[in-house]
Amino acid sequence: MKKFTKRSNKIAKDTNLFLRRLFSNKGSQSQLSQPMKYGVFSGGKRFRSTIIVNTGKIFNISYKKLIVLGAAVECIHSYSLIHDDLPAMDDDEYRRGKLSTHKKFNEFTAILTGNSLLTLAFEILSSNNLKFSAKVKNELVKSLAVYAGHLGLAGGQYFDLTYENEKISKKKIINMQESKTGKLFSFCCESVGIIKGLNYKKRNILKKIGLDIGLLFQIADDLIDYKGDSKVVGKLTKKDKKKGKRTLVNLIGYRKTLILAKNLKNKINIRIKKYGDKSTDLLQSVEFILNRKF
Repeated sequence: MKKFTKRSNKIAKDTNLFLRRLFSNKGSQSQLSQPMKYGVFSGGKRFRSTIIVNTGKIFNISYKKLIVLGAAVECIHSYSLIHDDLPAMDDDEYRRGKLSTHKKFNEFTAILTGNSLLTLAFEILSSNNLKFSAKVKNELVKSLAVYAGHLGLAGGQYFDLTYENEKISKKKIINMQESKTGKLFSFCCESVGIIKGLNYKKRNILKKIGLDIGLLFQIADDLIDYKGDSKVVGKLTKKDKKKGKRTLVNLIGYRKTLILAKNLKNKINIRIKKYGDKSTDLLQSVEFILNRKF
């Protein structure tokens, strides 16, 4: 995994470098620039960028183009975390060992910062930084808009909050987590198919792989919340149960959830291996998910 970690760190570094250059543009400065930088450079692993790059490697897509695409997705992810931490939602005071954006600044600034990062993602996709045809750009924008909106991330977050302290089925929990976390990972994989011009069937395979990777990532998050160390994770753990969050861990227990996660990982790996030798980095990404501690 040392090779994977080194490569992932490079992807994170290059993604951050692109975003820093973007924010350094004098024409892009505003009163919200500082909180936007605070929110987007909060020490994340840039794992979504890693999934994009490692999927793109299978299809020989330019690394630099994939980094730009990854930066757009990381802006969406950062916006979602800023809003997720708000008192009206999960009410978290810390994120990755730092004060949450609404605690560092204030609530209205955090809301507007999240909104600005959301729109910045689409600015990146439609800009000259991404050297694709207008048709490809339009498809990327449409796909990301769907997966980030009420049929994806935002809708999943709605159910995550609505389901608190409610008795719901395992299927509903999985559907909620697929929307909340899985859909953005779906985009990470399917976007490569859009760029490559793959047909619907082949794109759908990538979309499903991404969805399952996202579900696995969310399940791993829930396992970490149950048994993780707050100092390592960078925020309070063991809070899902206290808040009445509907997770698989709270429904079927830690051990059964871990078994489910391992089975899901194996199912993902079987599909990825069909892409041959160039799929090694993507396979290692999946392996990393259940091994991480934060």
